[in-house]
Amino acid sequence: MRITTRHTVRTVQVLCVTVTAALVATGCGRSEDSGPGKDAPAEIAAGKAKGTVVMWSLGDPDEDLKELAKKFEQENPDATVKITAVPWSAAHDKLTTAVAGGNTPDLSMVGSTWMAEMAAMNAFQATPTSIKSSDFYPGQWDTTKYKDTSYGVPFIADTQAIYYRTDITTKAGIKGALAGDRAGYLKDLKAIQATAGKENPKLRHASGLVIGFNSWIFWVPMVWQQGGDIYDAKTGKFTFDSPEAAKALEYWASVPKEGLAPTDRADNVQDFQDGLTAVYQEGAWAGGTFHKDSPELDGKWKTMPVPYSEQAAGFAGGTDLAVFKEAKNPDAAWKFAQFLAEPANLAAYSKGTGSLPPAPQAWTVGKLTEDENMKAFAEQLEVSKAPPAITTWQQIADAIDSELEKLILGKASVAEVQKTLQSKATSIGTGR
Repeated sequence: MRITTRHTVRTVQVLCVTVTAALVATGCGRSEDSGPGKDAPAEIAAGKAKGTVVMWSLGDPDEDLKELAKKFEQENPDATVKITAVPWSAAHDKLTTAVAGGNTPDLSMVGSTWMAEMAAMNAFQATPTSIKSSDFYPGQWDTTKYKDTSYGVPFIADTQAIYYRTDITTKAGIKGALAGDRAGYLKDLKAIQATAGKENPKLRHASGLVIGFNSWIFWVPMVWQQGGDIYDAKTGKFTFDSPEAAKALEYWASVPKEGLAPTDRADNVQDFQDGLTAVYQEGAWAGGTFHKDSPELDGKWKTMPVPYSEQAAGFAGGTDLAVFKEAKNPDAAWKFAQFLAEPANLAAYSKGTGSLPPAPQAWTVGKLTEDENMKAFAEQLEVSKAPPAITTWQQIADAIDSELEKLILGKASVAEVQKTLQSKATSIGTGR
């Protein structure tokens, strides 16, 4: 899922069970040799693209994407790209309804956490072998996969870094970035908190904290940082009851417990801008918001990689490009997807939109790390990981969000949260 708005966009729940069941039962009329996880890669024919490519983009009308489409048409005079913008709030339902009705566009952006669900619905063509996984960050490529088969191309990367207000942290005696290890980072937060009402009279809490929806994005990587996971793909079993998950939960609870973060659903971005909090973890979009809404803060905030305990890790999400099995012009659609994923085009799109490119070469071509505040995101993409590619992930994520909130509010202990999550996740299962 791409997260690029002031308030995170909620993933719409799974399409009606009866529709999904019908799709599963019929397999869309395809042979047993094809289907989810069994599809042979699509093939891209030689030569230039021809005909019309119908594409859905997600979010507001995307002028930067349209500019790339014009460039593609110039390079492929016999091809035309027609782009329709679909609001994020309606995108999931519109996509799944189109798949169920066999009335899809040729190509669409797809939120990364929807890929497994829709691949299981037999919606997408498998990615051509001419599009190389090695051209992308591993975590971003994994967002396209379902049952070890890739069904798309990474287009927009999403990961988080730490933002910190240098005008506040320096008054706490912190020179430069905060500590990169969890223990040292917690110590720095305490030093910042000690300045509240004194050196920093407006400061209320050292850190912001996401409570409720999408808090899993910030917590699950803490389990990975411990060297653990919440799901074992080899056994198909959930592992919320592991020691690594317990350590991650203990750390998650410690920050608000010690008064270093609020326990209400505060507007973290606004609080950061207002100087009510000094540190906040968020995606790259937040930097653009700070510059636009609070230009007086330019030069007073910086970014750093997310602190870790045993090993560096982070969340890999974003938006992928997928070609549908019902596409009327699949060859031209794949050629356009391949064109969009070229490093120079990814870099141009990133510069135009402020999004993160999913390919290392795009960062080099676009010289994106010349912006000091982008370096932290480049480092995070190197170590970021995709959540489990299971069709029930949104249900699992909702359960995590709910239990993390109980933990923060003192309504459940670490042991109780582990037990509940293990039980709920096992009951929900992994779907197809």
